[in-house]
Amino acid sequence: MPLLIVVAAIILLVLLVTWCRLNTFLSFLIVSLLMGLALHMKIADITQSIQTGIGKTLGSLIVVIVCGSMLGKLVAESGAGQRIAGGLMKLLGPRYIQWSLMITGFVVGIPLFYNIGFVLMVPLIFTVAAQTKLPAVYLGIPMLASLSVTHGYLPPHPSPTALVQQFHANIGLTLLYGIILAVPAIVLAGPVFSRFLKHYKTSPSQMFVAPPLPEEQLPGMVASLFAALLPVLLLAVTAMIKLWVKEDEFVYHLASWLGDPLIVMLLAVLNGMYLLGLRRKLPVKKVMGIMDDAVRDVSVIILVIGGSGALTQLLHDSKVNDYIAMTLKNMHLHPLLLAWGIAAIIRVCIGSATVAGLTTASIVAPVIVASGVNPNLMVLATGAGSLMFSHVNDAGFWMFKEYFNLSVKDTIKTWSVMETIVSVTGLVGTLILSMII
Repeated sequence: MPLLIVVAAIILLVLLVTWCRLNTFLSFLIVSLLMGLALHMKIADITQSIQTGIGKTLGSLIVVIVCGSMLGKLVAESGAGQRIAGGLMKLLGPRYIQWSLMITGFVVGIPLFYNIGFVLMVPLIFTVAAQTKLPAVYLGIPMLASLSVTHGYLPPHPSPTALVQQFHANIGLTLLYGIILAVPAIVLAGPVFSRFLKHYKTSPSQMFVAPPLPEEQLPGMVASLFAALLPVLLLAVTAMIKLWVKEDEFVYHLASWLGDPLIVMLLAVLNGMYLLGLRRKLPVKKVMGIMDDAVRDVSVIILVIGGSGALTQLLHDSKVNDYIAMTLKNMHLHPLLLAWGIAAIIRVCIGSATVAGLTTASIVAPVIVASGVNPNLMVLATGAGSLMFSHVNDAGFWMFKEYFNLSVKDTIKTWSVMETIVSVTGLVGTLILSMII
């Protein structure tokens, strides 16, 4: 019976978000209340669980999410992303223009939240398409595949970061494993898949084409790369140091401090403010304006994550998660495949990768302890499942359709297939890594 109640709650969440088009945060609150009542919890205990869940989830994540948004906005608004793209195109040459855009999407996508990255990087695709006379879809898919992979696989993006916390994974190792999986995913979904898309010659809507910044206004390549990649460098280096150094040594404690997500993102933002802003004589007011815009951009994501935390806490306080863990354990399904499958189903039903990932975490987190599966790989399997087959209930689907001026049918044949390739490749990669790690 408890399992049926949870299934009904998820179905209700899907209906509220998709059919009723209710705000996702409010949908989480309503579903949490009703699920608590159905599980015979006292109303005071239900509201306490909701408040505790929101507080626990956002308490450790809000700094990472907000700082990540600030850094991403700085990279985009300062022209650092444009500088990285231009440098890679010169380095690789016209023949490998897709690979240049793909690598740019990956580098810039690590600190840049997906929706922000989409809106700010797509005009760069259109500029390159105009210069090379190549179809915008053919050039755009590799870059957008990179943005999608970083969004679903890698911290400090909201869903992977939240999954790291809920699965008690290591954020540095998750990032390292995620990068290993990201390479085949973006290559298959990007340059390989886009070879079949050269016949899509529709011109992008002119209202979305933005002129690039003049060359003299762009930051230097070294500064751009260092600002964008500092979070990755800190997390990767500190994770490797902790694998090689004993726990009682000073270097280990220093690496633990520098590798803490809060410290990493704070240092990255301060570094970005200096290198991409103040060092280039930008007014402090303008830099702070970019910070303020970044917070507004990410406010909805913060609420969604808080709502998912309420649902998670209710599952924990009602002891349903223990019941679900035992039930799923008896299904004899590989935990990685289970996490991917549940996330994929919720993604297809709801459309939001973030909601799919976080809702799945609420269900499968107890399975990690019972099965002994690597929690870092569970983060990646869940993240990969949350990217499965984006279609008409996903905002990203409509953004791609409108920006690239495609029909719904053609958007499914390009965008939706690309997202599916990214998802399935991630699943296969995690299963392979599970046999090695």
